[in-house]
Amino acid sequence: MIRQFASTFSRWTCAAGLLALLAAGTVVGAPHARADEPRWGFGSGLGFTSGTVNGTVFTLAFSGDYYLDRNFSVGPMMQISPMGDLFQISFAGVGRYHFHLNNGINLVPLMGMGLIHADLDRGTGPGRIDRSDTSWYIPIGVSLEYQAAHNLALSSTLIVNLHDIDLSPSLSESDHTSVALLFGFRFGP
Repeated sequence: MIRQFASTFSRWTCAAGLLALLAAGTVVGAPHARADEPRWGFGSGLGFTSGTVNGTVFTLAFSGDYYLDRNFSVGPMMQISPMGDLFQISFAGVGRYHFHLNNGINLVPLMGMGLIHADLDRGTGPGRIDRSDTSWYIPIGVSLEYQAAHNLALSSTLIVNLHDIDLSPSLSESDHTSVALLFGFRFGP
């Protein structure tokens, strides 16, 4: 039994080592931006998120992008819904691939992973709801951008937010998904 476990562990360790070596080789061999080019960008947006435990809410979004090359960036993303009965904030590390199409149009799919926190404070008296929950968070989306200048793009972003917000026993239904539609700007190198 121990010999079988050691053999299986050895195979998994070898496979993990090969995978790490392959990943390191890909990162080292990937084309990088020239040293004189700026590599950071950021974006902001505002819009609405529907499908939350409080219906549709106003949302602000902020993101940072570190460009590994012209077409691929990674960085943090934050969405915050600060108004009304629901205060919701999410943070995620996000990867984006930038497809540069003709006529200054960019298509930018994104995906990430992080945490979301929701705090619902609704009503007064005996039926008052004051609950909060924190959950894992996976944003999957796409931006359609118009390149207005060399480093400035007008952007429209649609994000499907996957999470597991549970405010029971105050609310019987769980919140598993929401959809955000944001309009804003993106500054990049």
